[in-house]
Amino acid sequence: MAAGEDMGQRILRLFRREEFAPVEPPIVQPADVFLEKSGEAIRARTFLFADPDGREELCLRPDLTVPTCRWHLAHADDPAAEARYCYLGPVFRYDGADSDALHPREFMQAGVEWFGGQSAPQADAEVLALAVKAVRAAGVRDVATTLGDVGLIRALLEDIAMPPRWRARLLRRLRRPRAFRATLAELTGENGPRARTSISPLIDALAAQPSMEHALELAEKELTARGLDLVGGRTLEEIAARLLEKAENRAAEPLPKEKAALIERLLAVSGPLKPAIVQLGRLTEEAGPALRAAWEAYAARVERIAALLPEEVMNMTFDAGFGRTFDYYTGFVFRLEAAIGGRRLPVGGGGRYDDMLASLGGPAVPALGMALHLPRLAAAAREQEATA
Repeated sequence: MAAGEDMGQRILRLFRREEFAPVEPPIVQPADVFLEKSGEAIRARTFLFADPDGREELCLRPDLTVPTCRWHLAHADDPAAEARYCYLGPVFRYDGADSDALHPREFMQAGVEWFGGQSAPQADAEVLALAVKAVRAAGVRDVATTLGDVGLIRALLEDIAMPPRWRARLLRRLRRPRAFRATLAELTGENGPRARTSISPLIDALAAQPSMEHALELAEKELTARGLDLVGGRTLEEIAARLLEKAENRAAEPLPKEKAALIERLLAVSGPLKPAIVQLGRLTEEAGPALRAAWEAYAARVERIAALLPEEVMNMTFDAGFGRTFDYYTGFVFRLEAAIGGRRLPVGGGGRYDDMLASLGGPAVPALGMALHLPRLAAAAREQEATA
């Protein structure tokens, strides 16, 4: 058995001792789930193809979280009941000409997924501790751990009065800092009024009488006047909805600049774990109950992490702007990095994704997990052993 396979089996045995049941989800998966749930960095690296009949777009799984969720919904007697799974298997990501031993197109991934756990702070701490323990089992001693929480920015946006569509726009752009800042500037009116376009008169008319019925009427008249058809494009309802959104945006009060500044200050919090938690606590004094509750939950999580990893927690860092490359995370996230070839590369990570099962047609139950990149773990272990 190869060294990498032996390492993977050691890690899998560790997971099983912690009462995670092994599963082997199919390698070929429906592509639409990954295209909807994964972040842009992963979508661009997913191997896509059509079935022989051309009826369905498929993919080689780029990770094992979504396949495990689908396996659970298809096979569990009660998908709402607590379930703990572990896995060891290949995943596939396209890296173009940059593919190498540390960025392979096919590599082994080991991890766990936990559905239905009741105490979020405790479960989060246990999964992080298990990830650190698995890295140690792989022979890697020196790891840098970064923690974050997507739930903090979600909570702050909930505390700030704004149209729900603005909140959704900001969350969609959260992992693209430039786009996020540009959207904030637009919502505060910092960039001044937008340049007028050919549809500006429509927006003016709709802003004076905002309703879906009026939007449909204006859209239909405009299409007729221009002699345009809907063949191969958006439906009349979609065009009207977009016009109505633009009109409502124009009529809405701008986002106060001090609120935008508070958002930026939250996302800028970064540094050693304990001082960062204190800094976040001060920001809650300027926000509302949602951020306060999210901060209290995070502080409770850190206490549990300190109890499980008393030595490691002193060297952990917090980064409020840290978000995983997958879009489905809803709260706590973490990343483990190891020194390989003179630089630090991610060897593992995970977090909480409480909306996933419901979005796949299942029950609304809490969920979290983590995964490890075995080729990088093996490389880090060899390098640390050589310098010991």
